[in-house]
Amino acid sequence: METRSAKRKKIARTVENDVKSVPDRISDLPDAVLHHILFLLPIKCVAQMSILSKRFKFLWTTFPDLDFTTLTNVNPFEISSNKKNIKFSKFERFLRHPLDNSTRLDFITQVLSTRDKNSDIRILCFRARLSFSRLNSLMRSAIRHNVRELDVEVDTEVFTDDYFNFPRCVIGSESLKVLKLKSGFRLPPSSVMRTGFQSLQTLSLSYVVLYNQPSLPDLFSESSFPLLRTLHLDLCLGLKYLRVGCGALQDLSLERCYQLDGLDLSCAKLERMRVIKCFDAYSDKSWARINAPKVEHLFWQHNALTDITSFEHSTNFLHEVSLGFFIPSRDNISAKLQSAINFLSGLSHVHSLTLERQTIEILSNNHLLFHPFYNLKSLELHTGFNKSNVSGLSCLFKSCPILNTLILKIINEFRIERKEWNRDLWDMTITEGEQYWESQIRTLESFLQHLKVVKIHGFLDYENEVALAKFLLKHGKALEEMILCAGYCNARDTLRRQKIRSQMMGFSWASSNAKVAFQ
Repeated sequence: METRSAKRKKIARTVENDVKSVPDRISDLPDAVLHHILFLLPIKCVAQMSILSKRFKFLWTTFPDLDFTTLTNVNPFEISSNKKNIKFSKFERFLRHPLDNSTRLDFITQVLSTRDKNSDIRILCFRARLSFSRLNSLMRSAIRHNVRELDVEVDTEVFTDDYFNFPRCVIGSESLKVLKLKSGFRLPPSSVMRTGFQSLQTLSLSYVVLYNQPSLPDLFSESSFPLLRTLHLDLCLGLKYLRVGCGALQDLSLERCYQLDGLDLSCAKLERMRVIKCFDAYSDKSWARINAPKVEHLFWQHNALTDITSFEHSTNFLHEVSLGFFIPSRDNISAKLQSAINFLSGLSHVHSLTLERQTIEILSNNHLLFHPFYNLKSLELHTGFNKSNVSGLSCLFKSCPILNTLILKIINEFRIERKEWNRDLWDMTITEGEQYWESQIRTLESFLQHLKVVKIHGFLDYENEVALAKFLLKHGKALEEMILCAGYCNARDTLRRQKIRSQMMGFSWASSNAKVAFQ
């Protein structure tokens, strides 16, 4: 009779023989395929796999995608302590212990120093606290391996008294295609910057210190960046004037340049532009001149109202626009109102438009008129929906004769006074809001004949929004769907909402296909 111990040994031998009989198909794959598979894993796991076999050791020393941002202070799984190969003892120490900042930097340095001399680096990414000399050393090592994408973020919290100098070793690299550098650093003179970057296609610079060179009129030019397609500048401290004239540029992002006074943009191939939280809000001389004939997507958000002298684009390309002006006070608004009108009129051929809250307040409080949006199919408005905004909304609706989708995102704040809807079911009197909208039927005729979808977010049953919803149901001949999305409500609000719902269902609608959903 077979004992339990003998049975277990027999099963173990069977399993071992089965494993040996299965061919190692993974190791037979080409290097490029294995590199692609390993790229899906955290770099710690890739490093740990390097001690499995000679093949995987070679794959590790030639691995082209070094993303060290996945390194954390959490212990990786323990490698067996029975390994007798002394050659890996130092390497195993990095894998077996928590990776604090110092250990992480040692690990990155060792990986770069032990790479195969003939292996290029496709991607190098790391986040760390380090000195400028060590940063330069790591970058020089990457440049020697013909790095194509370099993504570096230096934690500057401990370096508050000084800033880094821009690493000059990357300027002359012929292999570098993508450079992303986030740190508190100073740019070298423009004459130095213009001598390199002939192969660069993507440039992202964050936290740039420009107090000693507040003007960049000739840096981002055709000769300096002939192949640049994507440019992202964020937190350029002290920047007053910026000119961008790269002929191949397709995507431009400019963010948090709070001291900017002048922006001169001339890019014939630009398709996407984001300018967010820029311009000196207290300057009377801030301006922007934009020549982008092929721009398709424009995001001009949370920017100080500036004197936009021109905005040139082709009417055949502009598809999506998100627009928001910021005004710190009412004192300096009158001088720049015409610029806002001209800017909006220049966007008259857009297909999808989003307007932020303060932009709507400017339009409402100053009774501004602008060129109709004859191609506009989708309109999204962020508004407090107080009484003063109603006329501005009406003006916008008149300017959208073929609008298909209307999205209202109501911003509910305690400082905004809004009148609650308190009518009973049997009360047939017309409110002030309903009277106003009824008086606009003739001027809104085309708008009401084309509108199909209405979505109101933040619907809290106040008089202005209820009056508008009822008006669109009564007169929207093409209306197919109305969605009213409410936030939290107590028992009292629930009762009032039921009354409003009953009233909306109780009168005849202009469209027999309309459906109303309360969410």
